Amino acid sequence: MTKPATSDPTRPTSEKNTQKSVRKTKKKRSVSARKHTGDSFFVAQLASRARRDKVAAPTSFAQLKATLLKDYLDEAQIVEVERAFNYAKAAHKGQYRRTGHPYITHPLAVAQILASMRMDHQSLMAAILHDVIEDTGVAKQTLGSEFGQDVAELVDGVSKLSKIFKTRAEAQAENFQKMALAMARDIRVIMVKMADRLHNMRTIGVMGRDQRKRIARETLDFYAPIANRLGIHHMKVELEELGFQALYPLRADRISRAVAAAKGNRKVLMDEVRRSISRSLMQEGISASVVAREKHVYSIYRKMKAQHKSFEEIMDVFGFRVVVSQADECYRALGIIHNLYKPMAGRFKDYIAIPKANGYQSLHTTLFSMHGIPIEVQIRTKHMDAVAENGIAGHWLYKTSNEADFDSSQQRAREWVRDLLELQQRAGNPLEFIESLKIDLFPDEVYVFTPSGDIMELPRGASPVDFAYAVHTDIGNRCTGARVDGNLAPLSTQLQSGQYVEIVTSPGAKPKAEWLTFVVTGKARSGIRHALKSQQQSEAVELGGKLLDRSLASSNKSIDNLDFRRLRRVFKEFGVRKLDELLAAIGNGDQMAYVVAQRLLAVDDPNYEAVSIEHDGPVHLHGGEGLVVKYARCCGPVPGDAIVGHMTPGKGFVVHIETCANMTEIRRRKPSEIIPARWSATTRAEFFTSLRIDLNRRKGIIAELATTLTDADANIENINVEERSAEVTSVVVTIGVRDRTHLARIMRRVRAIGATISIVRTSS
Repeated sequence: MTKPATSDPTRPTSEKNTQKSVRKTKKKRSVSARKHTGDSFFVAQLASRARRDKVAAPTSFAQLKATLLKDYLDEAQIVEVERAFNYAKAAHKGQYRRTGHPYITHPLAVAQILASMRMDHQSLMAAILHDVIEDTGVAKQTLGSEFGQDVAELVDGVSKLSKIFKTRAEAQAENFQKMALAMARDIRVIMVKMADRLHNMRTIGVMGRDQRKRIARETLDFYAPIANRLGIHHMKVELEELGFQALYPLRADRISRAVAAAKGNRKVLMDEVRRSISRSLMQEGISASVVAREKHVYSIYRKMKAQHKSFEEIMDVFGFRVVVSQADECYRALGIIHNLYKPMAGRFKDYIAIPKANGYQSLHTTLFSMHGIPIEVQIRTKHMDAVAENGIAGHWLYKTSNEADFDSSQQRAREWVRDLLELQQRAGNPLEFIESLKIDLFPDEVYVFTPSGDIMELPRGASPVDFAYAVHTDIGNRCTGARVDGNLAPLSTQLQSGQYVEIVTSPGAKPKAEWLTFVVTGKARSGIRHALKSQQQSEAVELGGKLLDRSLASSNKSIDNLDFRRLRRVFKEFGVRKLDELLAAIGNGDQMAYVVAQRLLAVDDPNYEAVSIEHDGPVHLHGGEGLVVKYARCCGPVPGDAIVGHMTPGKGFVVHIETCANMTEIRRRKPSEIIPARWSATTRAEFFTSLRIDLNRRKGIIAELATTLTDADANIENINVEERSAEVTSVVVTIGVRDRTHLARIMRRVRAIGATISIVRTSS
């Protein structure tokens, strides 16, 4: 059963290989120390700490049983856990960790982490057995017959998650999708995996530099945010601290020392504030625990970096936590503290009335204490404090009279997992899923109200489109407008907490690509992309049909005249299985219509002779064809211009003005790829073109120009100003117009401005 050493810190190795590994590690460390002298001392400290017994092997089964298991498991359950321990110990016999300890110490440490959160006995059994399938050759079926199917499924789920992040980016993303599926089946899978990662982070110091940094980055990017999303605060904090120390050991050490020094300097003042709060609450008959909140090293570092503040500015705010017995006492305590110290305007948040998505509840307020020192105070009940520290694990930690609240916490976790699955199904590829997941893991919440009065939580910067998709994907797809606090508002409006939002929908509405420039939620992004892909596919099929019919018309044929049952071998030549796929390839520009037409006609009629593309009729454009017809930015064609088209792979049919300079090269190299086009008698879209306007410089001339364009019903998309000389300003403006007549009227109005020197159409 002995396995060779591998690069994974969780994998076991034999004692002999461990000694070789230690020698190699020492050799690498000496080279690394010469290359990275700034970090070498702190890296050595990490390695030394990882090898300590209380870190690498913090408990024995006897200690675990005596200190934790007997407190909340019955005798039969303890017997089952012990049976799993004996089985794993035998399976891992002869295997050692890089710390030099027997491998069984790791699963036992994982079980201890979960036992401290009072997880059920099946979770503890899965923790102890979590590496048995992968490292000892024991089959899932064997575990199922020995310990039951539930335990076997948990172990199998955790084993599959072990492969996450070990390969290239797309494969990593695919593995993370497996994580979402495993969580959906049983939320305990992620709890075991999180505890596994936590103990591995405690012993990460024995790893090589590159592997240590990779694992630390994964922890900060995904595992710590997931712990936060599930509300497990203590685990999130420790993962962040350990990840920061492993990734930036020098920075972590310096901030830690600065925090220790600052704590000593502030001790007297903090004690005075704490006693003052406690005394005031006691005088009003409220029994409360008042403790100073520790500022965590990684949190300080992140704030310094994000807010561009010095260490002294971050540490200048003191933090206190007030824990009371009942929810109504939270509000009474808030009033007492506000009477004691002056509250800071705009710095109060009520997460009791409006809990966070992970179930967190507390009152937050910032005040000016004695000597004008700002303090942050959190007020919550004991139950809220347990949920804040343990999140969904609180369901197992304190099964009290508040069972409904803990069930609600569980439900929120499951809803988040279901959202992950929806993101996964709608994502075009695994990397898109990871992008959406990262957005979801780092929210800074705003709370808005639906028309029925329900509260909706969204990330900061969310728009009405994000709100619409949060309500339901169909609402988002059919969204045409929004009312915020009863007033019509642009769909790109950034919502604020407390606003009422109502979505206006239309049965025929479709999502727009420009929504992707302002939506912030993963659900909205994936929903829009999914709808756009479906929309583009149908539009590509329609355009491809038009182009193919146009080419077939050269031989007085149409798609309807061809017997495609006899032409299926032609599909294989073009790499498609059916007609719609072939038409979509033509519409997207991946196949040329005349090439497909000539091949189809040649197979259908052995006597067919190829006909030149120039004899075909033009493509008719209405302006509302959608995503597969694009109007070139280089020349900005508008209805009334003489136009031609060019099929571009991946972009579809791109329309240019006939005299566009960019068409010259295409005419020279591939004249057959230029497709005649003409406008329909009626158009139904807005078309963008660019004007270059030279103006005499004077105060307010740009504002006057913008007003003139707006009055002429031109939609200004972009405006660039260039000072050509002390007297002349050159402006390039991109405007939306209906047709050439509308454009001419706009240009006449601009010429009427007294300061206008010249105006011409130009490239944007």
